[in-house]
Amino acid sequence: MPLPFLTADGVSDADDDGDELQAHADHDRWRRPYRPGPWRVGIAALLLLLSAFMLLSTMIVAFAGGWGGAGVCLAAALAVIGSALRLLRAGVWVSRAGLRRVGFFGTRSIAWSEIAELRTVQQPVRWLGLPRTVQGQALTVARRDGAEVPALLTDHNADFLSRAEAFDRAADTVAAWADEYRPVPA
Repeated sequence: MPLPFLTADGVSDADDDGDELQAHADHDRWRRPYRPGPWRVGIAALLLLLSAFMLLSTMIVAFAGGWGGAGVCLAAALAVIGSALRLLRAGVWVSRAGLRRVGFFGTRSIAWSEIAELRTVQQPVRWLGLPRTVQGQALTVARRDGAEVPALLTDHNADFLSRAEAFDRAADTVAAWADEYRPVPA
């Protein structure tokens, strides 16, 4: 069964490196311009494995007659499955309408007309989203109204840790989308 949220639109499945991009006619659809990284996929796989054991325990508790406990186990397993799917969905998404930053707890969209510039900068970045910071690269957005926006991509997040070339490709792809759809200031 294909899982479209695991692959980047425009990246052919035959090309493991993701170097060749295919042209898509529908630029109105939200798409992630890069593949999820091995850390993100690995953590989600471990969460799904944990949820399988939780569902097994739900069945055992239900057969033992503890319907209240089975309901609690089922709710916890569904929460873990939802967390794994949300973790896989997190990242930067682009479309003709703008830029969307999907986080674990929330989603924020910015229209291309609200973006003054996109740039890659050297700055302290969070390592795998944890409180520990290290020196790294980040793709940042400067809005026209001057509002602060967190870094879109970093080379130390779950998608790009130890994959500098993939970070550069993703940052260039997002910048290309911005160049194509961001209106030129008068």
